Amino acid sequence: MAQDLVGFSSDYQFWMQKLSLWDQASTLETQQDTCLHLPRFQEFLRQLYEVLKEMDSNTIIERFPTIGQLLAKTCWNPFILAFDESQKILMWCLCCLINKEPQNSEESKLNSWTRGLLSHILSGFRFDTKEVGLFTQGLGYVPADYCPGLLKNMVLSLVSELRENHLNGFNTQRRKKISLPTSAVVCLWLRHLPSLEKATLHLFEKLISSERNFLRRIECFLKDSLLPEAACHPAIFRIVDEMFRYALLETDGAPEVLVAVQGFTRCFVEALEKKNKQLKFTFKTYFPYASPSLVTVLLQRPEDIPQELWHQPLKHISEMLREIVEDQTHGSYGGPFECWFLFIHFGGWADIAAEQLVMSEAEPSEALLWLLAFSCSPHDGSPQRAQTMVEVKAVLSRLKKLLRSPILSAKDLQAAAAESQDRDPRPPLCQQLIRRLLLNFLLWAPGGHVNAREVIALMAPSDEIAHDMTGFLDQTLYRWDHLRMEAPRSRKLARELLAELRMVGTAMQGPGSPRPRDVMRRPFLRGMSAENEP
Repeated sequence: MAQDLVGFSSDYQFWMQKLSLWDQASTLETQQDTCLHLPRFQEFLRQLYEVLKEMDSNTIIERFPTIGQLLAKTCWNPFILAFDESQKILMWCLCCLINKEPQNSEESKLNSWTRGLLSHILSGFRFDTKEVGLFTQGLGYVPADYCPGLLKNMVLSLVSELRENHLNGFNTQRRKKISLPTSAVVCLWLRHLPSLEKATLHLFEKLISSERNFLRRIECFLKDSLLPEAACHPAIFRIVDEMFRYALLETDGAPEVLVAVQGFTRCFVEALEKKNKQLKFTFKTYFPYASPSLVTVLLQRPEDIPQELWHQPLKHISEMLREIVEDQTHGSYGGPFECWFLFIHFGGWADIAAEQLVMSEAEPSEALLWLLAFSCSPHDGSPQRAQTMVEVKAVLSRLKKLLRSPILSAKDLQAAAAESQDRDPRPPLCQQLIRRLLLNFLLWAPGGHVNAREVIALMAPSDEIAHDMTGFLDQTLYRWDHLRMEAPRSRKLARELLAELRMVGTAMQGPGSPRPRDVMRRPFLRGMSAENEP
């Protein structure tokens, strides 16, 4: 052992001289010499660690008085840090110098100095050049000195977790997550894209596996993920948004993904408004392939516009989308899918358009009819879209005639929404659109609440349709809350129908389940009778 230490001491002196030489000169020859010796020096560091780990910090300082100089020179040499596992082994060596229970000021000073070197290694040594610094600063990155704070937070969180585990008898079900500042998480995601992708996929799993018909819960998931807030940085927004885009393509526009996109966009816009009184980045940065004027109109908040003026932005949105989709000269803004993908980020406008068509006594607006037809099926060509508009217009015309009828029966409402016998069957998406128009009619028509439950029972022959109607009612109430809509009777009816449909969903589980229409007709689910309505 003594002979090994003698040989090691000789190597120690050799590398100490080499480090001093590399530190004093920065010529091409010095750099070449450094690179030439990197494998041997890493092996020396490994041997050094094997020696140091057998000693306490006081013995290390006595045996190797210049150990601090050697490790410091190593820490500040970018060639060594960038080579293979040298950085990791160097951190092991530094940890050997830390005295867990310092007895005097000298030992405390050594601990502080050692932690400083560890922080330097952890703070992104590859990003300290002037050019990269200016580049990241221009993009709005958080400076690299976030790492000491990150490390401190991790250690404090782990200490708290261990303390709690000790008190709870290591009950793993009550563990705490490691909480990091948002700025640290954003910086991590900007520098390590796999971690951002993993966080986004984890959010997808949570959103899709949870009930899509509980938007308040979904909003909590979104905000807890930090992704909407982090997306204020355009680079993160573009990556997350692209993942949503592929999810929509892979699932053929699944309602769960649509709801997630709209919820994410709402939380993102809220975070953007809180973060930037004056926008740091233009919206063109977030939606580079979209028409800037269209993005500006879509970003308008309906709650900031008087209700009687909602038709103006809706008409403007419809006209701009139609011009881009049907006019081939606007190829730079993408095809129908890209326009639709932008529009569904702000899907609340489509829901408002449906309400406007149902509530208006005037002839249905061509612009709003086109907007609804496009939002429900963007891949349709002009002929198919025109056919959908004809179907919707005919249904709206029959519903408005019923408004003048003294009595609204469930069969009359069903007949108003029924398909014409002399036309081709409606596509499923067109059927869904008309079903939602009928639900809007029931919520807003003066006599709609009288037979609402019977109509719902007739409309819900399957659990899939019942599930879709549940989602519609949940989204409607959620949207009304954000719009601060004052419609007590409509709100009350929507809440009751939603509660009953959720009970239907529960009753539909398990073997031998009844049909939704049968469940909705049971007395205990009929809720309040017509005479109890306000």
